[in-house]
Amino acid sequence: MAVEPRKAALRLLAAGGLALLAAAASLCLGAVSVGPRELLQVLLGGGQDTAARGILLLVRLPRTAGCLLAGAALAASGAIIQTVMSNPLAAPNVIGVNSGAGFFVAACSALLPAGLAVKASPVAAFLGAFSCVMLVLLIAEKAGSSRIVLVLAGVAISGMFGAGTDTIVTLVPDALTGYSDFRIGGLAGVTMERIMPAMWVILLCLAAALLLSNELDLLTLGSDTAQSLGLPVRKLRVIALALAAALAGAAVSFSGLLGFVGLIVPHMVRRLIGVESRNLIIGCALGGAALLTLCDIAARLVFAPFELPVGIVLSFAGGPFFLWLLIRKRGRQL
Repeated sequence: MAVEPRKAALRLLAAGGLALLAAAASLCLGAVSVGPRELLQVLLGGGQDTAARGILLLVRLPRTAGCLLAGAALAASGAIIQTVMSNPLAAPNVIGVNSGAGFFVAACSALLPAGLAVKASPVAAFLGAFSCVMLVLLIAEKAGSSRIVLVLAGVAISGMFGAGTDTIVTLVPDALTGYSDFRIGGLAGVTMERIMPAMWVILLCLAAALLLSNELDLLTLGSDTAQSLGLPVRKLRVIALALAAALAGAAVSFSGLLGFVGLIVPHMVRRLIGVESRNLIIGCALGGAALLTLCDIAARLVFAPFELPVGIVLSFAGGPFFLWLLIRKRGRQL
């Protein structure tokens, strides 16, 4: 879908503005409301002796940063996976990437001391996510490259990795503190210490994906066409999927097994901004950040003073969207 460059640029700016507004609302809203004036005062270094400062810096800021980073990473990962696999149904949670990352994080937590496990979890999550995505790609190539085969392979691999995670947690109950929250996906209680290692992975991978945007555009023309233009298709696929796995794995390492961000956002962004890879990745990063932050605000406020894990809100939104997508594609070859 072609979109006029000027319109695409304006819509990207609007997505950035929405992400900033969502971040500001996330910092202000919760069990204890913080006014915009207090927020600005704390961000500028004031309010040293106020309760608002502690709430913002120790609770709200890490949580908001986690929402922005995880949303951006999962949405960009979904866009890359869909582009490389030429499959609109592919997403990190659908093809099992999240489950692979979760299994390796659980194993890392069970085998390493707590302090070291926190630092190593982004690496472990990447290895799990990359292993999973390559397994799914290999199975799909062997069994046939149709869309439904890819999805079914992802469901099977996801189930296997999920069973592995359950086994680790059963045998080593302390492997994942708050395992229920990890499996559902949520950012309550996340700290900047846990976010920081993953943040650098996410930022570097987003930059690398933008550098590969021209190659990804060629890949959308089809493997044969891209190969005839001199593009090393197989090598590019492995590199792009490694970036997608690193993005999803880094997000999983601190946010748990969040689903559907990588499915919903790329479809919305393609309709608004078009399919050009550079704009798509930027738009998905901004849109994913805004979506996850808004869902997290809803999770805090809808049943206040009780709070839902944000993964539940995403599942309520993402499940119907996935079914709609399947129905919409019913007339096309799966």
